[in-house]
Amino acid sequence: MLQQRTLKTLTRAVGVGLHSGQRVELTLRPAQPDTGIVFRRVDLPQPVDIPIRADAVTDTRLASTIAVGGAKVHTVEHLMSACAGLGIDNLYVDITAEEVPILDGSSASFVFLLQSAGIVVQPAPRRFIRVTRPVEVREGSGPQAKWARLEPYHGYKLRFEIDFDHPAVDSTGQCVEFDLGSGRYSRDIARARTFGFTRDVEMMRANGLALGGGLDNAIVMDDYKVLNSDGLRYDDEFVKHKILDAMGDLYLIGRPLLAAYSAFRSGHAMNNLLLRELLAQRDAWEEVTFADERAAPSGFGQLARAW
Repeated sequence: MLQQRTLKTLTRAVGVGLHSGQRVELTLRPAQPDTGIVFRRVDLPQPVDIPIRADAVTDTRLASTIAVGGAKVHTVEHLMSACAGLGIDNLYVDITAEEVPILDGSSASFVFLLQSAGIVVQPAPRRFIRVTRPVEVREGSGPQAKWARLEPYHGYKLRFEIDFDHPAVDSTGQCVEFDLGSGRYSRDIARARTFGFTRDVEMMRANGLALGGGLDNAIVMDDYKVLNSDGLRYDDEFVKHKILDAMGDLYLIGRPLLAAYSAFRSGHAMNNLLLRELLAQRDAWEEVTFADERAAPSGFGQLARAW
């Protein structure tokens, strides 16, 4: 049986929020089978649990925000991407502020935290959402067009294409495909950092965003070049970060997907719209488990045994 997974023990991190600039403490704790991933605002007078769900996403300005009532957690996508990449099903995320710490701007630090705590299998089957027919969302037309799509696939792969008119981005790969069954998430995707442009910083900060951003947790570009002294971690780091984000955004559906995702110029808002469209079309998906691991997609059994 392909089984659910959680942490062996708890692990902690301290950092600042990318947009809020607030100091935040994060504690990742094991959870029982079928709990899912639950964020818990422990700084509030009465702690509030915010389980991940597609309809819990309430804001997608430059990040994915989830909320229950007035309790919110911003910028959850990098941690969620690490959970998707490592196959974590059940987890409590205790947080002392309203934004997940940005750490180094990628999901590599979260991968390290999860691996350091240890990952264990649980006596319950992993429950997948398998896409059974194509679902697509689109916005704009011509040069302004953007879209995202899910199609049937026995596994989970993502293909993303970006379209930035900037010398530093034009000189790198703007399209990448990644298959989770390869087992190379930590090596090929997790280290890709978020990125931004100096020309946008003043506008974002005037709107209360990017207050904690800097060269230590983002790729920063002026009109011509990358300003980080250490350059890029991957030749195609920009588009790989979009894959990283998409994996985190899509994992907010609350189950691992069996699907092929493809997108052009998509972002947090469109990724969430795609999830909602999928869930609204009840004949486009089904929940499946694998009583025999050999029937699971190639690589998924090895992923479960990797820890």
